[in-house]
Amino acid sequence: MTEQARAGEIRTQTDGRIFRITIDNVAKRNAFSPEMMNQLSEALTRYDADDQLWVAVVSAEGEHFTAGLDMPKFFGPTATWKGVPEGNVDPFGLRRRCRKPVVTVVQGITYTIGIEMMLAGDIVVAADNARFCQMESKRGIAPLGGAHFRFLSRTGWGNAMYHLMLCDEFNAQRALQIGLVQEVVPFGQQVERGLEIARLIAANAPPGIQVTKEAALKYVEAGEAASIAMLPAIRERVMGTEDAKEGIRSFIERRAAVFQGR
Repeated sequence: MTEQARAGEIRTQTDGRIFRITIDNVAKRNAFSPEMMNQLSEALTRYDADDQLWVAVVSAEGEHFTAGLDMPKFFGPTATWKGVPEGNVDPFGLRRRCRKPVVTVVQGITYTIGIEMMLAGDIVVAADNARFCQMESKRGIAPLGGAHFRFLSRTGWGNAMYHLMLCDEFNAQRALQIGLVQEVVPFGQQVERGLEIARLIAANAPPGIQVTKEAALKYVEAGEAASIAMLPAIRERVMGTEDAKEGIRSFIERRAAVFQGR
């Protein structure tokens, strides 16, 4: 096993017109390092630029999709991530978004950025063991990858506020009920079902599919643009607080956070 594999990596594979992107950091429940985030951005950018590739399937090795970010490497004084490279596709779809279809396959723990990544795509297949949680406010921060508006557009105000404010964990059936995912299948069958859907999409004319996505994005982009524009202010408001520092400390120390509201 290479040093890169031990540290986690994003693997890619071409299967005819389908581009497979696989998250592989099983030892850490597929938590993302800055290097993995950049690799995912590079993979999505390659897919978006290659006219021979018509559908992407994003999945993960092991029992879990992702536990989220390796927080100290993204926030605080030891942060090393500089953001998505200029001009690349953003895995969260906040800057540049894929112009072609993305099917996301999730299982087990699908927390925080896992939800935001799947919401930046188009169709989600979940294994029946999937567990979802948008828990940033439990760590003294806030969702910064698009959940604050895409959760709302997918599930409606009440459902979005319920889960964003409770920061609770919910299962695949609940996710299906509120429209966060489109199908639930037995664990072990989720990747093959995602590939089946990709093949069905790839059987259609790519110009029509891509224009359909473009037109749909035009419909929502004004509202999304306003929410995206708020992100720097949101980040400034939460990241410098004592609660944010306590949230990161509690994560590192593996304990419940004690917030003071400041």
